[in-house]
Amino acid sequence: MSTHVNASNCRASVNAMVPPVDSDDPAAAFRQLGRLAADFRAILERDPALSGGPASVLEALSYASFWAMLSYRVSHFLRAAGIPILPRFMQAIARFATGIDIHPGALIGPGLFIDHGMGTVIGETAEIGAEVTLMHQVTLGSRGGSRPGKGEKRHPTLGDRVTVGAGAKLLGPIRVGNDARIGANAVVIEDLPSGVTAVGVPARIARFRDRV
Repeated sequence: MSTHVNASNCRASVNAMVPPVDSDDPAAAFRQLGRLAADFRAILERDPALSGGPASVLEALSYASFWAMLSYRVSHFLRAAGIPILPRFMQAIARFATGIDIHPGALIGPGLFIDHGMGTVIGETAEIGAEVTLMHQVTLGSRGGSRPGKGEKRHPTLGDRVTVGAGAKLLGPIRVGNDARIGANAVVIEDLPSGVTAVGVPARIARFRDRV
């Protein structure tokens, strides 16, 4: 049976399950440049549409996910180093070229794969753990409303190995635990603990990791 997401019941467990992502400083951002290899490897390992063999490497270079992550890693470093304007121009160019919109301020762990990617949006204060997969038209967004204070957390935090289906919307400063799966077109507005599958509008927990 499906169960409503209950933030008050899972907040503590989710806080423990979601690992910290590198802080937004130049040294940490520079280390993120080295994560491009993991981003590229994620394409090779997780996309069954690749032809296989040595040709897969060249084929993967055509993927929007790789170019969007390349732009993000560089623009994030420039932003953390205090260089104004240029990171946002890089964001705009990458959005035009790939259809993927990643704010330079987002914190993203290694191995993010954005499958197809068109229409995917990752907001400024979003945090993403390692080996996460996002399908196209996913939004990691805020809930809007009045203009928040500078530095206020407005976007979701995802743990490691999270999978988010096409068209899903994750809104506000929610936390999603490790290994969670979110179904296509779900709207998630409350915390999700580790290992669950959530579907629907608003999202309901349809399956727990230890249940069949």
